[in-house]
Amino acid sequence: MSADGFGPVIDAGGTRFAVWAPEATQLWLCLFDADDRETRLPMARGEEGIWQVHAPGVGVGVRYGLRADGPYDPDSGLWFDPDKLLLDPYAPAIDRAFVHDPMLAVPRGEGEDTAPLSPKGVVAPPLPAVAPAPPRFQPGGLIYELQVRSFSLLHPDVPEAQRGTIAALAHPVVIDHLQKLGVGAVELMPINAWIDERHLPPLGLRNAWGYNPVSYFALDPRLAPGGLTELRDTVAALHDAGIGVIMDMVYNHDGESDRLGPTLSLRGLNARDYFRHEADGRLINDTGTGNSVDCNQVMVRRLILESLRHFVVQAGIDGFRFDLAPALGRLPDGFDSDAPLLAEMRADPVLGDRILIAEPWDIGPGGYQLGRFGPPWLEWNDRYRDDMRRFWRGDAGTIGAFATRLAGSSDIFEGTTRSVNFLAAHDGFTLADCTAYADKHNLANGEDNRDGHGENFSWNNGVEGVSDDPAVVAARRRDIKALLSTLFCSRGTLMLTAGDEFGRSQMGNNNAYAQDNGISWIEWDARDREIEAHAFALGQWRRRCADLTDVALLGEDDVVWLDEGGQPLSVAQWEDPARRRLVLHFRASGLSLCINGAEGDFLFDLSGGPLMVPGRSVMPQRRSVIPEGAAARD
Repeated sequence: MSADGFGPVIDAGGTRFAVWAPEATQLWLCLFDADDRETRLPMARGEEGIWQVHAPGVGVGVRYGLRADGPYDPDSGLWFDPDKLLLDPYAPAIDRAFVHDPMLAVPRGEGEDTAPLSPKGVVAPPLPAVAPAPPRFQPGGLIYELQVRSFSLLHPDVPEAQRGTIAALAHPVVIDHLQKLGVGAVELMPINAWIDERHLPPLGLRNAWGYNPVSYFALDPRLAPGGLTELRDTVAALHDAGIGVIMDMVYNHDGESDRLGPTLSLRGLNARDYFRHEADGRLINDTGTGNSVDCNQVMVRRLILESLRHFVVQAGIDGFRFDLAPALGRLPDGFDSDAPLLAEMRADPVLGDRILIAEPWDIGPGGYQLGRFGPPWLEWNDRYRDDMRRFWRGDAGTIGAFATRLAGSSDIFEGTTRSVNFLAAHDGFTLADCTAYADKHNLANGEDNRDGHGENFSWNNGVEGVSDDPAVVAARRRDIKALLSTLFCSRGTLMLTAGDEFGRSQMGNNNAYAQDNGISWIEWDARDREIEAHAFALGQWRRRCADLTDVALLGEDDVVWLDEGGQPLSVAQWEDPARRRLVLHFRASGLSLCINGAEGDFLFDLSGGPLMVPGRSVMPQRRSVIPEGAAARD
């Protein structure tokens, strides 16, 4: 809860509720008993458009909603409709998950009361504050991205009651897996309450990712049946294992979408201030989802900051990844890394030391902002993904870009690398599918294969999709190992999506947001144990390799780039479009990373002696511990 009490604040005589709705003419607090009978209490308007009411005798567990009346003129951004039961933006919990229904979007006067269709907020006291502590994760470590439900729903060693929930992440078998992989933090794809996009139910599909939020405080009951306590206990268990927790937050839009979308919360209270509009009243859509939250509005910034603090103080969250993050810093004249919200995050006494990660692009004007968020932000680096895939696909003239990405992307960042290096994420092909599909296969999404990225820099090793040809299977396994080795041998922060460490496939679907089924569920019993052992070995080796976990950008005194004969690469060699081999040598430690991107094995002649490097592999070499299962030798 906020210190001065938006949302429900329990006191000795009941509960006080406060809501911001400056253009409303009347607000009601709606209380619901066990039989869903409703009692309406009129709220009183106060300063700055904040409405309040004290409800005597109302305490923990009481369910409630809001109704708002006022002008109804969608063309002008006014959506007041007392037939729509609204969720309090500060509700700490909800009684059930959101389910899309066309009645939620019916114009005023043409529909029915939506109370039977809408989840209710639940009155709950704040949990005791978690003792302040530095984040468990630090830049340079490994982030493990996962969707809570798909991650554990099919895990045979997790109790059935916990499968698909946040609590599963605290199970010893899951923690053991994360520790073997060397995970520094798990990144939870959205766990806030969300709703399906309206086009999915008629197709028999559901939103599987959660990037369509309705609440910034309440957790989705499907993922957290135990509410905030479940998240808090899971974070504590992961912290005890030395693993941080990062939450993926969606502040760029909400699930109310465009003017044909449902009225659920923010739209029904104050659409003109919560969302960005054109001068003629039309919703701005810089997200591709129908609306754009106005992150420059004072009270919107307050909502965002207070929700972030809520999860740090009451659950111990170590940091946040921000979906379509340019929306957070977009001013009328363009993106600014010192925009009010971004500046307030950096200066905030609770948030200032948290890990902050930007997805630095959206579809709005000036939407590609990679490298421009500034310290302390980390940034997803799609140029790393694309350049590394192009190299291993065999594209000509890629050796220079490969080297730049391997060393931390000094062409994008200054001083330190703030790059989050990744080869695959939830959005796009899985790592294994990069080696098995040249084209996307998204027909199951119901959009005639039009959705998803068109250019994935992928390859299929001669057969599109599933193959039982031993040579094709071996080539794909070799390529997956090479990709994993490249990632773990890269300078800076890493991100690996759950299942990519053992060859998970989505059957060529590169936009599985609507596939809450076997396409996106991780099949633990089917994992490739050879690839998994390779990933485990790399993870343990990297944790001990300061050359790679250090985020300072490398200078000429730190490293030297060599050819396969142990000689510094010449300009002509760098510019050779057919070059597929190189060595990154760290002067101080003696570590050499030998890259052979060609098909055939090759004898590298280094100062420590000759080294046979298999075709299409990355081989570390130095007088220290070398990971078992990874191609390496003294």
